[in-house]
Formats: sequence, structure tokens, C-alpha cells
Amino acid sequence: MPLPDPEEDRKSAQDEVEEAPSEGSLDEDLTADVSAEAQESVQEFLGEAAQQNEAANAELISGGEGEITTGPASTGEATNPEPYIAFDHVYKSFGSLDVLKDVSFYVMPGETLCILGRSGVGKSVSLQILMGFLRADRGEIRVAGENICGFNESQMQTIRRKVTMVFQNGALFDSITVGENVAFPLRERGDLAEDQIQQVSKGLLEMVGVAGMEDLLPSDLSTGMKRSVAIARAMASQPEAILYDEPTTMVDPLMGHLLGDLIARLKKQLHLTSIVVTHDMRFARKLADRVAFLHQGEARFFGTVEEMDESDDPVLREFLSLDELVLPA
Repeated sequence: MPLPDPEEDRKSAQDEVEEAPSEGSLDEDLTADVSAEAQESVQEFLGEAAQQNEAANAELISGGEGEITTGPASTGEATNPEPYIAFDHVYKSFGSLDVLKDVSFYVMPGETLCILGRSGVGKSVSLQILMGFLRADRGEIRVAGENICGFNESQMQTIRRKVTMVFQNGALFDSITVGENVAFPLRERGDLAEDQIQQVSKGLLEMVGVAGMEDLLPSDLSTGMKRSVAIARAMASQPEAILYDEPTTMVDPLMGHLLGDLIARLKKQLHLTSIVVTHDMRFARKLADRVAFLHQGEARFFGTVEEMDESDDPVLREFLSLDELVLPA
């Protein structure tokens, strides 16, 4: 399917930047459960991340000029909004197996895209291509205004400082503690004192609901707790975008609900752009600004949740019907 024109989505993305909560509500909401000793450091850290992301989003929404440009009719509206991430006619095969066939979708700055579909349809492969772990065979992939196709490893490292990924298994370092896992990106920065690193890592763990587990090893944690720690570690790198690969797989409903709330709050209050790969329609409805539905390597649908509900695509309708049978209201 052709890549939709993001101009139609410019106003909603612009409004999200303009209507974002103030730093006060950011501090109040995200750090409510953070202990007093770590709260100031975490508030400063998250405030810095929010300002960084808001500026990056505004630059893309305004067409790369760093401020809202004026259109022909002097409306004050952005003239060339840029998606934060876009797949444009992307193909990927493994031998004779076509995993992605002419796939196009995008996510605007500060929005959440949920990629839906059954197992083996290319959802996780799409994320791995975005991170540079796999290369597309054909097509164009843009991230933060840059075409990353053909990027070398050094160039991809620059992209990975903007975009990070939360893997299904958490991808935590097994040989170091939970606290050290979260502190790892903070130490890589090289500009924080050790006491700041300890306070921020402790506070981020408290923020995601795993307080007091700094000294445990990842093997001591449940699957849901590992995902929470992985999100804390992702936040420690102050990304502009996070990719979540099946965050609710193999977790209990309560943990799934908590993870969904956390992802939504991070997006809204830190202006994060997100892509969530999931098979869980309730989770998708809770988070998605837009949905891409993959089937047999093709993007059968791309649009809003409301447009998805109105779609008459028989494969999509079957997927939604089966989901309703598995997850009754």
C-alpha cells in the first residue's frame, strides 16, 4: 500500500506538542512513587528528557525548521510535517521467504503506532530493521528525518541514541544487578557524578514499579518485572522514541495493565514517539494513535483505531473477531 500523506496528521501532532502537560504535572505524575532522596534528581532528569523530545518533535512537525512556519494563507501552520519514523515500500526476505512485501506506514512525532498481526507476519522484523539489526532489501526507512538505509554501524549508533528498544525478554545483562543494568546508559554518558547515577537509577526503578530491587539479578525477577526494568533502562538513555516488542506477552493481566499505563504516561508526559508490536487488541486500543495490520508480509491496513473498526477488509475483520472470542469483554 502507498505511504499516506502525513500532512493530514500535522495538526493533531502539532496540538499534542502544544497541549502537553507542564513540567509541574510531569513531576507530579511520573515521580509520585519516587522516594524523597531520589525525587529531585529524577525530576531534573525527566524534565531534561521532556524538553529534548518536545524540541525534536516540534522541529519535525514544522518541516525541519525548528519552529512553526507560515503557510501561503498566513495560517501559522506547519507546511511540511515530517513523520518521526516512516517505512516506504519496504521489502525483506530470508531466502525464499518474503517477510515484508511493499510495506508502508509511519508514526508522527509524539504519537504511538501499534503494529498488529499474527505470529510470523514481520512485526518484530520491522523493529529489528529500524534498529539496524537487519537490513531491508528494498525501500526507504526514515528516522528523525534521515534515511537510514545504507547507514553503517557508526551511523546507526547515532540513531540508537535517539531510538531504543524494549525486547520481549528484556535483554538485560544477566551478570550484573538490576540497578547496574539501569545505571549502564547513565555511565555511558560520562557527565554524571556517581551519586547522581545511583539516585536516577534508583528513582527510575521506583517509577516503573520495581522499587527495592536494585541488588537483585535479572534471573530473580518475573517476566513482567524484567519488562519494567527494561523500560527503566530504556528511559535512562533519554530516548526520543521507544520500540516495544510484545510487552504484554507472558505477563499476567494486572502487570499488562500496569505496563500499558506506564507506556501511555511516558508518551504523554515525555513527548515520546512509540511503536508497540502486540497481538493484544485491548492493549492496542488503549495506546494507539494509529494501527498497522500486517498479514503474510503485507500491510493490509494502516490508519486510526476508528478507521480500523470501520474497515471492511475481510482478513482484518477476521483478526478482530477472533480477538473478541479470545478476550471477551
